[in-house]
Amino acid sequence: AREQAQLKASVVEEDTEEWQKDSSFTGLERVGGVDLSYIKGDDTSACASLVVLSYPALEVLYEDCRMVAVSAPYVAGFLAFREVPFLVEAVQRLQQEEPKLRPQVLLVDGNGLLHPRGFGVACHLGVLTDLPCIGVAKNLLQVDGLVRDELHREQVRSLQKGGDTFPLAGTSGKVLGMVLRSYNNSSKPLYVSVGHRVCLETAVHLVKSCCRYRIPEPIRQ
Repeated sequence: AREQAQLKASVVEEDTEEWQKDSSFTGLERVGGVDLSYIKGDDTSACASLVVLSYPALEVLYEDCRMVAVSAPYVAGFLAFREVPFLVEAVQRLQQEEPKLRPQVLLVDGNGLLHPRGFGVACHLGVLTDLPCIGVAKNLLQVDGLVRDELHREQVRSLQKGGDTFPLAGTSGKVLGMVLRSYNNSSKPLYVSVGHRVCLETAVHLVKSCCRYRIPEPIRQ
């Protein structure tokens, strides 16, 4: 928790890049996606993946997928300590092998500020790589009084079309993320939160622009 708190102090919750300044993201050419997926029934063997796509065409420029042995135990709220080292290694390999393909932003399968201590895997990876990062989760993490109750389900149902959103405000009053209907044909939303060096509005706009289906292409690929 102490290490988490120290790292959290470095999180930047606002846009820092030139390409973030206008809504068409002029100058953004490469968007990365990262994910760690486990073999069913085995929580120590995982596949760590980093994919870089061109933007706005969303064509695959680079992919790095490798099996890794996960040794750190799973502790709720500290998932990043299990997963981030492998994702950092993937970013470092890319930096060494194909520096010209370094992504300008990473979409992370997981949460950013939407986390019990405001420091999810997207924040952790962002601080360690110093890349802009966005958390994109498939399920609501129930923190700061946020619950998947009838009211929440009703709000989700009110998202009529792709691009519709509503903010996730915790009992603390802080907006921790945004619920996004990413795709017209999917009634299941995404939970987008700030990771590092991006504001929430920019994060949501970028995630939406990367969606051909429910899951944004960098993560889906």
